Amino acid sequence: MLLPNATVAVFTTARSTVGSSTGCPGAAVPERAGEGLEPRPCAPHGQAMRRGAAAMPALGVADGGRPRVLLAPWRPLSLKNAASGADRPGRGQGRSLPCCAQRRAGRPRERQSERESQCPGDCPEQGGAGERLLPLLPGLLRRGRHRPLPARLVHTTAPLPAEPGNMSGSGPEAPQPGETQEVQVQEADQDWAAAKAFYDNLVSKKPRPPKPQNAITVAVSSRALFDMVEERRIYEEQGMEKYVQYQEDNENVTLKPGPAFYFVKALEHVNARLLELYPDDEERFDIVLMTNNHAQVGVRLINSINHYGLTIERFCMTGGKSPIDYLTAYLTDLYLSADSEKVQEAIEAGIAAATMFTANKDIPYSDTQLRVAFDGDAVLFSDESEQIYKEQGLDRFFEHEKLNENKPLAQGPLKGFLEDLGKLQKKFYAKNERLNCPIRTYLVTARSAASSGARVLKTLRSWGLEIDEALFLAGAPKGPILVKIRPHIFFDDQMFHIEGAQKLGTIAAHVPYGITQKHHKSS
Repeated sequence: MLLPNATVAVFTTARSTVGSSTGCPGAAVPERAGEGLEPRPCAPHGQAMRRGAAAMPALGVADGGRPRVLLAPWRPLSLKNAASGADRPGRGQGRSLPCCAQRRAGRPRERQSERESQCPGDCPEQGGAGERLLPLLPGLLRRGRHRPLPARLVHTTAPLPAEPGNMSGSGPEAPQPGETQEVQVQEADQDWAAAKAFYDNLVSKKPRPPKPQNAITVAVSSRALFDMVEERRIYEEQGMEKYVQYQEDNENVTLKPGPAFYFVKALEHVNARLLELYPDDEERFDIVLMTNNHAQVGVRLINSINHYGLTIERFCMTGGKSPIDYLTAYLTDLYLSADSEKVQEAIEAGIAAATMFTANKDIPYSDTQLRVAFDGDAVLFSDESEQIYKEQGLDRFFEHEKLNENKPLAQGPLKGFLEDLGKLQKKFYAKNERLNCPIRTYLVTARSAASSGARVLKTLRSWGLEIDEALFLAGAPKGPILVKIRPHIFFDDQMFHIEGAQKLGTIAAHVPYGITQKHHKSS
């Protein structure tokens, strides 16, 4: 019976009396004649047998001259080295010896060639099937956690008879290798192949998260991803302990979707399409749950994520501490939260961020296309033009934009995210999927097209970015237009537009950046 997480190592002794001569079943035969022919015992109490590169605790032995199967802790590096031969000791180093080495150790030099010519093909000394099968050992061992290894996989090299002066005891002469050994090698090959196929079938078909340096990382707080209004009330009114207890008592109750939920679902749909076209490419979205919740609350969050089939593998639960310091470590490209103070901290740290607001009406969202709407000034662009408007009036603003029409605007906090979306769009265009692209972007701005729109479009062109639709509203409310677009998220820097969109059913995200925030705080 196999022990879990164990490496199988087989050692063959010439006679069963080898272990008994030292009182240790894990004794190893010395290789060099000059060292004598007495077996070397392993350390007491199953400690590592160390001589040269060999080191394994002896946990079991089959007496009677049969092979002894020793179990040692799982050592991937040793297996890796063994597959390339790097972990084998050279001539003159002690080890648990295969058949050829035992013959060299126990017989005169003039008889080595005769014996080695009869070595079975799966002997590791000859580089046969045993060495070829070694790289498959990790998969087979993983299989062994669920059911035992086939008996044929055990190395069955027969023992050699003892010679006078070498070892004590007696035993039958080992059978000569022939057709029986060849059949055993073939069966072992088949069993190893079956074990590998079994392990490969256990590998999850669920895609693994991309490497952070290749991914577009979107960090989402738990209150943005799920509706946790009631839980927040308990926290504010009854304190942390009652809040954690409530979450533990209800950890099997699935949380309802929050304002960022459908946006996350749309991101994962884009990922699925990208994997179809580029199965080996890691440039796609990676969703990270970034929350200051206690770790015990994580069980309910995990259960809810699994219930909805979301692919969110990376968590950051800080136990009351602000998670802002971790955003940079997670290589965050966009941070969405229901906490405006944390969003402000992220913006000041140079990270694109927005405060999520739940829509007052339920409207259907596209399941096949990610739709993202952006305001222009202080969102995609800097607030330099908006400062002129706030401080010098509308006419001076128009004049300024006309004079600087060919001068690109400086970038705003969300420019990088639009750029990321544009890169992914081009991947679909390269596969002739422009008309079926699962990403669509919108510019929804209060600017007027004739007076100040040209500078905006030329700025996007200078950045090498495309916007699918540009809507210049000349000061009109944005809510009615957004209802027609039905974006999964709408970014704006002014609460006036956020509230208007929210009332008509649009999920809006406030970007606390620019001069508008200063006027808002002072008022």
